[in-house]
Amino acid sequence: MLALGAVFVASILWLAVGAGNKKDYDLYGAIIKESVAGLNIDAPVKYLGVNVGKVQKIQLDPANPQEVHLLFAIEKGTPIREDTEAVLKTQGLTGIAYVELSGSSPESLPLAVVAPGKYPMILTKPSLSARLENVLASVLAKLDRTSANVDALFEENRTEIKNILANTSVVMSSIASQQMNIKRFISSAANVADDAALMVPHFDPMLDRISRAADAVEKMAKDTALVSKDAKKVFTEVESGVHQFSGKTLPETEKLLVELNALLVSLRRLSEQTERNPSSLLRGRQPVLLGPGE
Repeated sequence: MLALGAVFVASILWLAVGAGNKKDYDLYGAIIKESVAGLNIDAPVKYLGVNVGKVQKIQLDPANPQEVHLLFAIEKGTPIREDTEAVLKTQGLTGIAYVELSGSSPESLPLAVVAPGKYPMILTKPSLSARLENVLASVLAKLDRTSANVDALFEENRTEIKNILANTSVVMSSIASQQMNIKRFISSAANVADDAALMVPHFDPMLDRISRAADAVEKMAKDTALVSKDAKKVFTEVESGVHQFSGKTLPETEKLLVELNALLVSLRRLSEQTERNPSSLLRGRQPVLLGPGE
């Protein structure tokens, strides 16, 4: 009975300490350049949401206080590769932080030790809160610069703005002083609109007359176009006759004028001969006597 009791107690202790389900772990390091508030020792390390280890150590770098060194105990067989990245995340609204691993690709090589006595170092990237903080800081910086530029702009144009406001005040005062004139103008415009409304019924007969006049003008234009077409035809025929006259009649007329010119020359010679010798009309032209030596 004592032996059986001892075996039973030993079995219970063995199961309690987890000796029957003991796992082997590999150690990996990581450097984070942001606050690790909420991250504690034994905080879970997850790979795509699956628990694969725990945070074993958290400490500041004495040489660079802006960096926090972490040491992870991760189960053997977890695909930690050269492109695996670690990022801080929080669980819901509780604010408890843990480390999330992701980014491994099948083509990447397994992460190995780069120096003796050192741990393989997992890459890190900023957490969502860090990225939001950086974006907000950038936005606030831009808002500060914009505000400074606006202040400078108003400072430089303060005099012009005062002048514009003063001129606006003068204009408004002038409008206020002309309030009665404006009212009379509005009343006159209303009366003109009423008179125009009364004249509207008379517009239809006027438009009819204008339409008939336009039709008459259109008809006259068409008649003018026909007359112009006939005149063009007549001019074409006259031009053809002139060309025909120039081509056939003018050469014959020119020939007749040449013959008349020759006839006039002959008559002139006859007249001159008759004046010198009237008897030549009866006796005819006497032969010319030979000169000396001929």
